[in-house]
Order: sequence, then structure tokens, then C-alpha cells
Amino acid sequence: MHILFLVPYPPGKAPSQRFRFEQYLHFLPEADHTYQLESFISEEIWAILYKPGHGLTKALGIIGGFLRRLLLLAAVPKADFVFIHREASPIGPPVFEWIIAKLFGKRIVYDFDDAIWIPNTSAANSIVAGVKWHHKVGSICRWAYKISCGNSYLRDYARQFNPNAVVNPTTIDTVNLHNQVKDQRTDKLVIGWTGTHSTMKYLEQVVPVLARLEQHYDFEFRVISNQEPQLPLRSLGFRPWRKDTEIADLLTFNVGLMPLEDDPWAKGKCAFKALQYMALGVPALVSPVGMNSEVVTEGVDGYICATPEQWYNGLEKLLRDHELRTRFGQAARATIEARFSVLANRDNFLALFA
Repeated sequence: MHILFLVPYPPGKAPSQRFRFEQYLHFLPEADHTYQLESFISEEIWAILYKPGHGLTKALGIIGGFLRRLLLLAAVPKADFVFIHREASPIGPPVFEWIIAKLFGKRIVYDFDDAIWIPNTSAANSIVAGVKWHHKVGSICRWAYKISCGNSYLRDYARQFNPNAVVNPTTIDTVNLHNQVKDQRTDKLVIGWTGTHSTMKYLEQVVPVLARLEQHYDFEFRVISNQEPQLPLRSLGFRPWRKDTEIADLLTFNVGLMPLEDDPWAKGKCAFKALQYMALGVPALVSPVGMNSEVVTEGVDGYICATPEQWYNGLEKLLRDHELRTRFGQAARATIEARFSVLANRDNFLALFA
């Protein structure tokens, strides 16, 4: 079978692509599949896409993406499956998806890992927000052969339009990437969080908790991101996110945080931060939102925290007891290997093309 992947971003750049399907591509030839991967956004436009300004260059990049998609229609007849991650084009109605499904009669495997039918565009791209055409998600679900969803909330949405929706979780490569385990016997204690600037808003709920803790315990609250945070904490430390140091930086954490707000957008989150922490033997403290409660087992490999007191008590226990951190970390690693690793999910991914 030949699979045509239509994806938003250049390969190796976006976490959603890296951890949802790019790390499975090497399995396709083993299963007698061939594939072709085509991104809408070029390498040059990716470099400025989420930066303020560059409006004309971005607009020309979008036009270039549409031209490449038009030319790519010539390759569609050769494909047995067309795998579409999020959307074939970032703005406008689902024209390409309609052509692929209705004119060419191809089997679309539609993949998404966020509640992308809900507007959530950054301020830097406010012009694009008006033409995103978020409601096209339902139409693409209706036309798809199968729908690959990051969690059960997303699956339940997709099943309104198509019964062939399955949970295909975001997974971690525990062999080639997240293949080390944190040694919890450290002199310096680090509570950590990683994420993009757009998700820093979720830290607001834990700032008062961390402010209380730093009155009694010596630790660093380390943020790894593409933008330095401005938080009223004396324990605050910052490391810029870099792909080549990502694992080493995460291994400096003794405990990892994933707070979320309980809103429709956050319910679509697939616990990616928690998965990363846990794969490295770092206990995770998470809000009971989205897939978090399915990944973390309370009191076994982390804590599920719905109130400030639960955040405080969970962090205090782990700060005071390296043996507890070690035990939780070992259990967390085992959870990822058994349920959320590339190897554990290999057959589930390949079944999308059956």
C-alpha cells in the first residue's frame, strides 16, 4: 500500500507530528507500505510562522503552500491511503479533502490531537484566525475512512460524524529518545515545567502554591520554553527549549508539572508533558483534565491535583522524600513503556491502514 501524508509542517519540527506519526514512519516499509510526506508550510516559513510580524512573507508562504497542494493532486491517484494530520491546508474550507475523498475516492485517515474545531489562534496570527474555518473538522471527519484521535474526548467528538473513530494516543519513543531514567538522589531539587509560550497561562494556578513552598523548601522551579516567563517567584529558573538538549534538560527535573484549566480546549489535550516526564522516570503532578487522569495513577506514579492544597501536599511529599520520587519515577516509566510507548502502540498505528 502507498500512503500519502499531508501534514502542516516540515518533518522533524512540530511536536504533534514528531510524536503522533513521524516516529512510526520507519515501521511502514516493514509492513510492506511505501509513503510520501508533503508539508504545507516550507522550512523558511516555519522559521517565522509563530513570530510577530512578517505578514507579507507569511502570506506569500501560505500562497506557496496552496500552489504546492494543487500540484500535489497529481500524486493522489497513486495513493491507497491519504493520511491528513489536522488539515490539508491551514486556512479556508476543506477543498483538498473534498477532492481527495469525493473526486478521487481515496481513503482518508484523519488524525488530530487537539480540539481543533475550537478557535484558539495566537494573537501573533490574529488575521489568520478569521479564516481558519474551524468547523471544517466535522466535514473531514464525515468524509474520512478512519479517524485517529489523541484521546477519548476527541474520539467522542469525531464519532458524531463517523463511527470509525479510534483513540491513537500520542506516544513516546522509549528506545531511541526518552531512553534514560532520572536519578532522584540529587543535591539540588528541581520542579519543572515545559511548554510553549501559548500554554504558560496554565501556570497561573500553581504560582501561589510554589510561592508557599519556597518559603519552606530549597528548590528551583525550572521552565523550559521558547520564551522566558515573567512569574513572581524567587525560585524561578529558565532554559530555552532546544531540540538537541530537550532530553538532557528534562532529566534535570525531579518532579514535572502539567496544570490545565478545565475548559473545552484543554479537554482535548493528550497529556504530552506528563508522558515526557514519566518516560524519563520523573513523577508527574497534573490537573484532572483531558487525558491526564488516564495517564497518571494517583499515588502510584504521580498525583492528580484539583485544588491548591492537593498541589501543595503532592509537591511537599515528593520534595521531602527521594525514595518516594524514585518509586513513583520507576512506576511512571513502566506506565509509559506498557501503554504509551511507540513499541506498545505500533500495531494500533499500523491498523489505521487496514
